[in-house]
Amino acid sequence: MANKYQKKIKQGIVMPLQQFINREKSAGVVLGISIVAAMLLANSPLSSEYFHIFENKVGFFFNGEPYLYYSLHHWINDGLMSMFFFVVGLELKREFIGGELSDPRNTILPIGAAVAGMLVPALIYTLLNAGTSAAGGWGIPMATDIAFSLAIIYALGDRVPLAAKVFLTTLAIVDDLGAVVVIALFYTSEISLVNIAVGVAFLLAMFAANKLGVKNVAFYGLLGIGGAWVAFLMSGIHATIAAVLAAFMIPADARLPEPLYLKRAANNLKKFAGIRPNNVSTLEHEQVEVIADMMNDTRDAIPPSQRLEHAMHPFVSFVVMPVFALANAGVSFAGLDAQSIFSTNVALGVALGLLLGKPLGIMLSVYLLVRLGIAKKTKDLTLRRVAGLGFLASIGFTMSMFISTLAFTDATMLLQAKIGIFAASIAGGIIGYKLLNTKTS
Repeated sequence: MANKYQKKIKQGIVMPLQQFINREKSAGVVLGISIVAAMLLANSPLSSEYFHIFENKVGFFFNGEPYLYYSLHHWINDGLMSMFFFVVGLELKREFIGGELSDPRNTILPIGAAVAGMLVPALIYTLLNAGTSAAGGWGIPMATDIAFSLAIIYALGDRVPLAAKVFLTTLAIVDDLGAVVVIALFYTSEISLVNIAVGVAFLLAMFAANKLGVKNVAFYGLLGIGGAWVAFLMSGIHATIAAVLAAFMIPADARLPEPLYLKRAANNLKKFAGIRPNNVSTLEHEQVEVIADMMNDTRDAIPPSQRLEHAMHPFVSFVVMPVFALANAGVSFAGLDAQSIFSTNVALGVALGLLLGKPLGIMLSVYLLVRLGIAKKTKDLTLRRVAGLGFLASIGFTMSMFISTLAFTDATMLLQAKIGIFAASIAGGIIGYKLLNTKTS
């Protein structure tokens, strides 16, 4: 009877849940639900409690002094999101080694598109706000929210070819790195060069260990999290950058080469087949030992970078990203009116910079780079797809909102900037989804 109920639970609950998690678009569904939930909470009677939760500070105390004492919102954006960027870095490294980015000419196109996709929005904003007190917000429309843009493109599944996904991933990473550089140079008042140097030293130690053949994942975790990430977190530079850089330091070659793995697997299978079974549900001691050897060999045959990527992907997709959305996607519209929105050109500059400048800069750069023979594109990157990717890149959300808090101390301008970000991000996401939602685009 117990086995009967276990079978029903497995078929009715466990297996459907596993299938849901294994689908790429499922992560987008969960993320979308989280965004809607954040917006509802921000505009409900629970609004004050919703915002207050993320203001609570968490950290450590040593000799009565706070250490790594930050708000919950800060921990989510710099801590949990570092895991997302780490996985993205691992995926990019895999593509650089044996995927779409293994040909250097393939990297020129998304990098050029990212640069143009930052400059054109900044130019549009500046043209609309030059000479005013709002001129300092030119960096707001430069940023692409990698989390939301990639969630949408992966929600489309096989309707978007791998080349387009890699293009947007690389573009978003370069874009985000560019945004962080802008923050560091133009919007950061205090940067600790000592902590940056410490972080770089830990990254160099990871690089040296990689070259020396160290494959222990725990070793890289200790140096990457306890060293590089903490140092970058305390330096004033966004800690997610440390996560991307650390990912590139993880070994991408296995301890056990493929030919040797195949030989040992064949020997183990032969050895297992030669052990006389006991005809009961448990295995013989010799059988267990052979299976254990096979499991160890299988682990050693997978490069540490791919092992980490495979293990962390579900947690990032179904825990990190929804929590991130809940903490960042909530915008309150209480007391909003047309006069407060358009009293300056901040909202217009941000909205047009993102929604018009991003796709325009990306499309023009792709056209010029290919036309001049500087870069090449695959047949899958059609004009319609490049346009769709350009509109997805106009999703600003988190990084743009973060820059807006650095650019403006005036509450009205800050609200205007967030309205512009929100409007452009929603419109860009819808347009990009529509353009890419076909196998013949």
